[in-house]
Amino acid sequence: MSTSRFAVFLTIVLGIWTVLHLYVFARAGSVPVVTAHLSRRSLLVLGTVLWASYPVARLLQSWGWERLGQLLEFAGAMWIGTLFLLFVALLAVDLISLGGWLLPRLAPSLRAGALGLAGALAVVASVQGLRPPAVRDYTVHLADLPAQHDGLVVVVLTDLHLGTLLGQRWLEAALDQVQRLKPDLVAVVGDLVDGNVRRVEPLVPTLRKLRAPLGVWGVTGNHEFYAGLDASVRLLETAGYRVLRDQWAEVAPGLLIAGVDDLTARRQFGLNDQPVAKALANRPSGAVILLSHSPLEAETAAAAGASLMLCGHTHAGQIWPFGYLVRLRYKLLAGQTQVNGMPVIVSRGTGTWGPRMRLWRRGEMLRVTLRTAGSVPGQAPDAATGAAAPLAPGTSI
Repeated sequence: MSTSRFAVFLTIVLGIWTVLHLYVFARAGSVPVVTAHLSRRSLLVLGTVLWASYPVARLLQSWGWERLGQLLEFAGAMWIGTLFLLFVALLAVDLISLGGWLLPRLAPSLRAGALGLAGALAVVASVQGLRPPAVRDYTVHLADLPAQHDGLVVVVLTDLHLGTLLGQRWLEAALDQVQRLKPDLVAVVGDLVDGNVRRVEPLVPTLRKLRAPLGVWGVTGNHEFYAGLDASVRLLETAGYRVLRDQWAEVAPGLLIAGVDDLTARRQFGLNDQPVAKALANRPSGAVILLSHSPLEAETAAAAGASLMLCGHTHAGQIWPFGYLVRLRYKLLAGQTQVNGMPVIVSRGTGTWGPRMRLWRRGEMLRVTLRTAGSVPGQAPDAATGAAAPLAPGTSI
């Protein structure tokens, strides 16, 4: 990203950040229960401190004050989520009361209720965000999948956002969870790095523990672009992951995997070089799984013959109701859908970006079971023959 474009982006972000604070604290200043305990000067000081928390944390870390910067970044990140919930709740009251004009006597009480509700939702979101990721199961029938691969298990991780807020302890627990699923193949679908490769480098020995018989495959996300694309790719490769950059590879006879560098970042950087078509070109016959961090260009992938598309990036909005805004740009927000006959699965993300908060659903890792087109639903392949055999009671498919 050019210096001028980055300056415009930073100005917009800081402008929005400032407006949110001005709005929330102006409305909080009209609530009697708040003004009874805090003067206008105290509100101004509190708002200024909270406004500065996240930017100052990043500055401290850049100056080498790592520990203090990390603590302040965690607090500032949690404030980002809380501020958003406060803004939404107070805005809802203003829309209902027309800014207090419709219900002038009741408006302060409604705003007090909005502050309390937002605080309660922030607590719920924090609990959800700190919980370990759930395992979500999908079964996908692929027309070109050879019979010997019927029942093959792909575990999908996206949006780990490793760095300051998600580190060694969280990563070890998540990878142990993956290995218990006994995947045949692992796909890491972008944003493993949050924003600083240097912070993730100490985690490489832990990342190397992630293994699967058919390998660990990955693609870059938009945060790998922001952190430095080449450095991010080197880190993934050092960890033993095969990074697919607008290319395909055959992982087993009749089973291919393809991947593209992130499509969202490409648009932000003004790159338009038809990566999906390039990644799927000149491949041999067989089922092909396309890894794309952003759920974009699914129609192009389907037309080019992809059998299955796996994505992340959206976080399903992460904190409700932000998902409604995300859907304005990404039609495929989370879950499974069909695009011109091709199944597309969008993960809501394994980790979190910014605040360690999720409302309403926690993070997830996907366990995708591949089945041949002729396999019978409700049956799994027999380990000895490869033929379908009834699933044990309670088995998830």
